[in-house]
Amino acid sequence: MGGSVRDALLDRGHEDLDFTTDARPDEIKEIVGDWASDLYLAGEVFGTVGAIRDGRVHEITTFRSDVYHEDSRKPRVTFSDDIASDLARRDFTVNAMAIRIPVGGEIPEIVDPYHGLVDLAAKVLRCPVDPQVSFGDDPLRMLRLFRFVSQLGFVPHESTLEAVAGMAPRLAVVSPERIQGELDRLMVGENVADALWGLVHSGLAEHFIPELPALAVEQDPVHHHKDVLAHTVAVVEKMDPTPLRRLAALFHDVGKPATRRFDSDGVSFHHHEVVGARMARARLQELRYPKQLTEDVAQLVFLHMRPHTYKMGWTDAAVRRYVRDAGPLLDDLNQLVRNDVTTRSRKRADAIAGRIDELEVRIAELRKQEELDALRPPIDGHAVMQYLGVQPGPAVGEVMHLLYEHRIEHGPYTVEEAYALLDEWRAGREQGIG
Repeated sequence: MGGSVRDALLDRGHEDLDFTTDARPDEIKEIVGDWASDLYLAGEVFGTVGAIRDGRVHEITTFRSDVYHEDSRKPRVTFSDDIASDLARRDFTVNAMAIRIPVGGEIPEIVDPYHGLVDLAAKVLRCPVDPQVSFGDDPLRMLRLFRFVSQLGFVPHESTLEAVAGMAPRLAVVSPERIQGELDRLMVGENVADALWGLVHSGLAEHFIPELPALAVEQDPVHHHKDVLAHTVAVVEKMDPTPLRRLAALFHDVGKPATRRFDSDGVSFHHHEVVGARMARARLQELRYPKQLTEDVAQLVFLHMRPHTYKMGWTDAAVRRYVRDAGPLLDDLNQLVRNDVTTRSRKRADAIAGRIDELEVRIAELRKQEELDALRPPIDGHAVMQYLGVQPGPAVGEVMHLLYEHRIEHGPYTVEEAYALLDEWRAGREQGIG
């Protein structure tokens, strides 16, 4: 039943199969007890019994007809004898279908009380019951609506969109973790642009990622360049479908509204990458994203303007510093910079792409000549302490920074040259003290 039936009809892969029955949990356990190698009973209170066989868990759930309280997502579970009432609990009609398992020589039968097949053929997302009731039961369904827009390329029914517009504030009762899960799946969908526009136009984005609709400002009111929101959606769509790359694209310009300034030269957004990195970090933390992903997205936002200064001419030291600062995010950063070009001017787009091509060639050439990815000085902190006769502390950090900077500015150097730098540092320190 549910998504597995939908995907089978769409000829899409679906690993898990969900089963439903009028049998109560105790009856389910008795029926599958001899067939299953073990039972998983964590969801038994909700009518779900997990039958484990050959390492896979097959979930079987009793028909339910739940009642939700307005200020909570926890339902009062009520078992039912009618599959139609169970399917009415589903989010959308295309997920409210089941296949009756044939016995003996029976022909499989589609159970479709809410015309999901019709909506599947029309690629329409509609609730099986009044959408205000459905979204009231679980407000996360409003976000899931746009996740399916992104994944399936379907279009929300007008009544469904109207309900979202009126009930968007109800998303506040949903936990950040559940919102994050839906947003992750939405961001990697093939039709992510349509989904993002839907979030903005419906007003739902305001209630969990308000930075997105805030981007609907003109970059240049005089020349009417593409607004920041349209530009952002276009960049997201061009990125490889990974959460890291698409989230970085989503947030890369969020600092622009706060930094927009007008002067005689037009409009500017100085240091929007700095402000944007802070905003991205704060929003992802609020949505309970993993710490590493949060920091990676913030770093990509912070660095995405750096390559635009390449046209002014970079020394080898500048290239090394860029590689060091990007670290393992170098390929992600380069793709973000490449895609951060949505101008209609082919000449300008080609010029920017050419600069990134040249930068990548220089990085490759330096990699051949030196251990560019490591960028380590030839001696470590222990050697520094032993040679200078000092204990761990600020002095060691100061010296290691000096050695790292020398590596970046001048490329690889020998151990002897490193100790010579230590002698110079010590002499300067003693002279300063004297």
